[in-house]
Amino acid sequence: MLALGCSMAWAGDARLQVLSDDDTLLVELPMPEGERWCLEWNHSVTGIRVQDCYRHDQGRMVLERSHQPDFAAGLGHVPGRGRQVSDGQGGYWIEEINEPVAGNRYRLRVGSDRVDHRLLHEGRRISLSALAAGERVTIHLRTPDTTP
Repeated sequence: MLALGCSMAWAGDARLQVLSDDDTLLVELPMPEGERWCLEWNHSVTGIRVQDCYRHDQGRMVLERSHQPDFAAGLGHVPGRGRQVSDGQGGYWIEEINEPVAGNRYRLRVGSDRVDHRLLHEGRRISLSALAAGERVTIHLRTPDTTP
């Protein structure tokens, strides 16, 4: 279920929200315990596809893994932060990052259509660039114990 510009309630359930700078709800997805999603985009210099993948883990947004097709500017594995494994196609995954995201939210300046920031969830791609290119948004895992 995708909600654009309106609030939808899942009583007692967690949800992933994308909010504009003025707190307008752009996207809202049910996100039960254990559910996974990714933020995917095209690297602004090389155009390669990059992914950061998260999961809902006991009420926390946790960065689980990251996919990087090469070592482009600003990309790469940091020793001690997960483990790097080949993706079998010339790129690599950084697995087992398992870092909780502070406050279950982070700010993102959404890229242009060329960068095309998009959420991947249950086989769907939701383009944040189509909704808010050039704007700052907050990506927030809202849980029942989170204040509105």
